[in-house]
Amino acid sequence: MISFIKEEIDIIKDRDPAIKSSLEVFLYPSFKALIRYRIANKLYNRKHYFLARWISQRCVRKTGIEIHPGATIGKGLFIDHGNGVVIGETTVIGDNVTLYQGVTLGGTGKEKGKRHPTIEDNVMISAGAKVLGSFTVGANSKIGAGSVVLSEVPPNSTVVGVPGRVIKRDNIKIPREDLDQVHLPDPVLNDIVELQDEYLVLCGKLQQICSCVEKVRKKNKAKNKDKEKHKDKDKHKEKGKDKKDKEKDKSKDKSEEYCRECKKKLEDVKEKLEKAKDNIEIND
Repeated sequence: MISFIKEEIDIIKDRDPAIKSSLEVFLYPSFKALIRYRIANKLYNRKHYFLARWISQRCVRKTGIEIHPGATIGKGLFIDHGNGVVIGETTVIGDNVTLYQGVTLGGTGKEKGKRHPTIEDNVMISAGAKVLGSFTVGANSKIGAGSVVLSEVPPNSTVVGVPGRVIKRDNIKIPREDLDQVHLPDPVLNDIVELQDEYLVLCGKLQQICSCVEKVRKKNKAKNKDKEKHKDKDKHKEKGKDKKDKEKDKSKDKSEEYCRECKKKLEDVKEKLEKAKDNIEIND
């Protein structure tokens, strides 16, 4: 127990910059919860289930941290602040794991057997994250604040979002000293930025298409104007021809009438001459 207390003091001093002295460790809810868990876990393994649960429930009321006595926890677990942390019965936690307030390592239903997650070494689970189901979170991984993880997480990964999405980091190990919960990838924001870029590209292409269409419209308008001008010229020509034809027809009609009048006059002259001949013959 003394060696465990020394380890806990070193772990808390290493991961919490707020601590100023070793005595402060005895005030930490994480320290109290883990001591009670070690006792309850021994009782649970010896099948003293009631006593084990009694200790764990008293610990919940005092620290706000609920660790089922049946859970398996390795060395170096640090629960910062701790209020609202829940660790289920079949949960397996490796070494040097860090949990923040509001973390839930729970199941997804009433199934029996292994129903809680397995957290491997050097994993950091940020505030308010929920890891639900029987799967493994790979070593050296980070889970962002408020994420809801429902499926396997490969090692050396970062998970963010609801539901959690895995963002690989080129297999670069995340050391347990790195407790940055803020500067994590945001896949939703990345998708939005990509959509904005695609939107701008499409807008540019659409403007090019619109300008091409405008040019084609202007050309068509110019062509139509030229056609209309030619049509007007043709109409004027046709009108001129029609006038000339009409004038010709009128002149023809006048000449025909004049010829008819001349014929009538000639016929009248002939008749007069014949009458004059007849009168001359009768006088003779």
